Amino acid sequence: EVYQDSDGWTIHTRDRKPSAHYEHSVVVRKGKADILSTHEFVFDAVKNNDSLREVSPKN
Repeated sequence: EVYQDSDGWTIHTRDRKPSAHYEHSVVVRKGKADILSTHEFVFDAVKNNDSLREVSPKN
């Protein structure tokens, strides 16, 4: 569970553990949306980081 601070920008998790957020860049065309960004480098870094215990990307 996450919540937003009164500054309207800062986000915290209920358990106060480190977390991450990232966004995609998209282009919207008639009848179709294309994702322009990639986060493969993030998934590769996570996979190769022995210090991380749990990651659950939602695709």
